[in-house]
Amino acid sequence: MDYILYLLIFCIGALFGSFFTLAVYRIPIGQDITHTRSYCPKCKHKLGFWDMIPIFSYAFLGGKCRYCKEKIRIRYLLLEILSGLVFVLFALSIKLSIFSMNSKTVIYLIVGALYLATLFIIAGIDKERIRIEKPVLLFGFICVAIYMIYLYIIENDPSIYRYVIYLILSCLLLLFSIGYLRKKGQDSYAIDILILSMLMVLFTYETVYIGTVIITLLATSIQLIICKLHKKNSKVVKKVKVENEKIPIGFYMCVANIIVLLAKNFMIFYL
Repeated sequence: MDYILYLLIFCIGALFGSFFTLAVYRIPIGQDITHTRSYCPKCKHKLGFWDMIPIFSYAFLGGKCRYCKEKIRIRYLLLEILSGLVFVLFALSIKLSIFSMNSKTVIYLIVGALYLATLFIIAGIDKERIRIEKPVLLFGFICVAIYMIYLYIIENDPSIYRYVIYLILSCLLLLFSIGYLRKKGQDSYAIDILILSMLMVLFTYETVYIGTVIITLLATSIQLIICKLHKKNSKVVKKVKVENEKIPIGFYMCVANIIVLLAKNFMIFYL
């Protein structure tokens, strides 16, 4: 029965992965992600049901659009598989079993899945555009806030009070970033990284966040070294736009946070 449960979780994760590709493409350009049907970005033809089955559609169609035969980037397939695997690893990390499942575990699993979805979308957009979308951050905070209310009312968690402070500070920073900085036309990337940090602390707590920061610093340092070596070895010196030199810190933070969160859960539930 547990094998069937984990197969179902993988399928749900793959469905989320299919949605992530849509969200990463549409959110930055202001398109609807819930009511507008999926379409081919090349020929704009709306996709049918059999065109949108995660993993299988890509395999059956040979990695091409059914209508215009445009090649579909393999990253869509890889993201669906990766998302399914991450969801399975998250369920394994909390020792989910159909025989010992309870309401507390199920609620943590659901909120955790929504939190992972938030990180996936933030990472995807930041990797491509060096930008963190505030609506996605807001969605993450709403999910975490609901979970905090559950912990306070149902679980009677005494440590919840200090995280309320994080939540209030995050809301103030979010309002400041949306209102004042946007009105002034100033770059709010640093503020958005700070807000993302608050979100991570709220759900994964301080120890996981510290591990996230360490891995992020290592990853960004390696990228900087590689970029400098590439420029040094380049014979032709070209003027590079500032935007291209920016490092997607949010992307690295999201990836690192998922890794450390999974590692922490495995240590708690298996050791």
